[in-house]
Amino acid sequence: MPLTDLLKAKINHGFDHLDVDGDGLLTEQDHVLMGRRAAESLGHAPGSPEERRIVDAYLRIWNDLHRPHIPDGGEAITREQFLTSTASLADDPRAARETVGAIAEAFLAIADTDTDGRVSPDEFLVFQHGHFPGLSEAESAEAFRHLDTDGDGHLTAEEFVRACVDYWTSTDPDNPGNWWAGRPVG
Repeated sequence: MPLTDLLKAKINHGFDHLDVDGDGLLTEQDHVLMGRRAAESLGHAPGSPEERRIVDAYLRIWNDLHRPHIPDGGEAITREQFLTSTASLADDPRAARETVGAIAEAFLAIADTDTDGRVSPDEFLVFQHGHFPGLSEAESAEAFRHLDTDGDGHLTAEEFVRACVDYWTSTDPDNPGNWWAGRPVG
C-alpha cells in the first residue's frame, strides 16, 4: 500500500511528540523522558516508585519493540527510519497488532489509573497530556468522543488498543483512530 499523505502526517506528528528532547532521533532517553512526563501528568513525584514503574514500562517499549529494529546495532531511530518502518505496518495488520498493539496495551496499563479495565475521559486527558502536552482539555474531550465508538463514556481496552493501532496504520481519513493524538493532522 502506498504511503498516503494522511498516514505520513500522522506518523511524523507522532514522531515529533515521541522525540521528547527534539534531537531528531528516537532514543532510550526519549523513552525515559516520556515516562517521566507521563508520570508527572498523573501526579507522581519524581523518583517515586510510581514514576519508576511508568518509566520502566516505557523502557520495555524501547528495549522490546524499538531497539531490535535499529539497523547495525545503533542506538537511535531517525525520523526516516521511523516513518518507513511504521508505515510498513499498514500493509501487515498482524504485525501492527503485535507491535503497536503491544505498545497500546502498555499504554493502557498506564492510562487506566483506577485499574477498572477501561479509560475514562479524565484518565484519557491525563494520559494524553503526558504524550501530547499541547493538547487542550477541549481537544482531548473531542478526541475521546471520536474514539469512544460505542458511546458508553469510556474507552474499553479494545477501543483503546484499536485507536492506537489505527492511528499509526490507517489510511482511511474517516477512521476514528485518527483522533488518537487530538484533531487529525494532514
